[in-house]
This record gives sequence, C-alpha cells and structure tokens, in this order.
Amino acid sequence: MKLDTIGNLMLLYMTQISIKESISVPSFLIKAAADRMRKPDARNWVPVIVREVENNKYEVIGNSYVYAVAEEAQLERVWCIIADTSEETENIAKILSSEQTPKINLTSATYDDIKAALQYLIEKPGSELKGVSVQTATARIDEAGDRKYWKNLDPITKLKCGITVAKVKALNEIFYLTPEEPESKSTDLQKMTVPQLKALAKERGIPGYSKKTKAVLIKELSGG
Repeated sequence: MKLDTIGNLMLLYMTQISIKESISVPSFLIKAAADRMRKPDARNWVPVIVREVENNKYEVIGNSYVYAVAEEAQLERVWCIIADTSEETENIAKILSSEQTPKINLTSATYDDIKAALQYLIEKPGSELKGVSVQTATARIDEAGDRKYWKNLDPITKLKCGITVAKVKALNEIFYLTPEEPESKSTDLQKMTVPQLKALAKERGIPGYSKKTKAVLIKELSGG
C-alpha cells in the first residue's frame, strides 16, 4: 500500500479495480444510469471508494453502485478515492454509501438510541416487528438491570414487550452486544437492593424469588 496515495482522487483504469461483493440494486437502475454515463459530457462526479490490495490493484469498498454503472457503461477509467486498508474504514465507507446498516451497541445504548433503532426496524416495509409498541419495548429494554451482561438478544423475549422468540431475530440487523466480563456481575449485584434483585430474578424466571434472601438471590443471579 502506498501511504502517499491515501486520500487522493485518482482516475483509475477499470482493469485495475475489482469488487468482491455484488450489489443488490435492480439491473434496470444500473442499465439506465449506464446509458446516461455513455453520453459525451457525462462524468462520474461521485467517485468509487477503493483500497489498494497489491501494487496498482484496487478493491471497491464503497459506492459499489457507481462502480457497477461504470462497468455496465464499459468505461475505460473511473474516478476513485483511495482509502486505507483498515476494516473500520471499509465499514464506514459502506455505511456512508448506504451499503451497510450502522448498528447500535445495546450493551450501553441510551434510551433514545434504543427508541430510534426500534422505530427504524418497526417502520421498515414488511417488518417482522409490526405491532410492537416502540414506547413499551424501549422502556422494558432500557430498564433491564442485566442488559450489560447479555450475550445474545434472547432475554428480550422475556421482558413482555411484544418482541417474541419469532421476532427477536429481526433485532440483529441493528443491534450488537459487548457484554461485560462475568467477574464484575457479582459485584454489581451486591450494590442492588433486595427489591431490585427480586425484580431481576422475576425477569429471569427464577422460581421462588419472592421468599429468597439477598445472599441467595445474588448467588443464583450470578450463576453460582
């Protein structure tokens, strides 16, 4: 990788560029745009985002639609911006070119973050979450005392928020988790009051929680 080319706008030959993933755009749109690009005064003022994979060889990481149109139009060269090779740069390039949906870390997400994400999912055409109350689901998820320890999204199905086992998979499109280490769980449980511990035990379906002492509740909630 040539460090001095990163960030440059370069007119690259199509033979220098490859793409590893096909784009999900109707062929009509690509063909129609390609017809416009063939006109003598047409230019691809929206450049393709690429990274160098070997000497003078590049791979598309953003604005794949522009590349597909240039290929369909049989252009000899196309304007490109050279990016670095990091995975984060590729992710951001795809997000900014609407080729990848940004995700929210549910482990630490705020109430507003959760609400906005659920609203987006529920309002999507054909959404599996149709009928779920944004306010109810947001409040239940936000208030879940053990959310920071979740290793997957399955606990949401026990919050009585309208998101069932059949619907919870839809959340993977917009949420991810970075759970805290188990060692810190017992310490946090110690800081909770007995009513809070019982509420958490109820969420997890621990039988007989209402009659258990704080020590027993902590032991069972921490997996001891």
